[in-house]
Amino acid sequence: MKEKPTKSDLEKVDATKDEDIDYTDIPAIDTDFLRKVDVKVSPGKKAVALRLDKDVLEWMKAQGKGYQSRINAILRAYYEAHKSA
Repeated sequence: MKEKPTKSDLEKVDATKDEDIDYTDIPAIDTDFLRKVDVKVSPGKKAVALRLDKDVLEWMKAQGKGYQSRINAILRAYYEAHKSA
């Protein structure tokens, strides 16, 4: 699948001054915010060879960059739901 080129106006972006950027839609990262953050640390990753159905792999890749991480997240959710069983 061929990706469409991204159009951008880099000269306009480069000319924008920091004080002209509107940050009002971004929540403040203060100590209250940091107390509520649920940090999850990965136990580490290991490279493996895995055989997947062709259509499943193509569909996961079609979702965009990070498909391997999404496959891992799906497997982790299944693991978490069944590890105490």
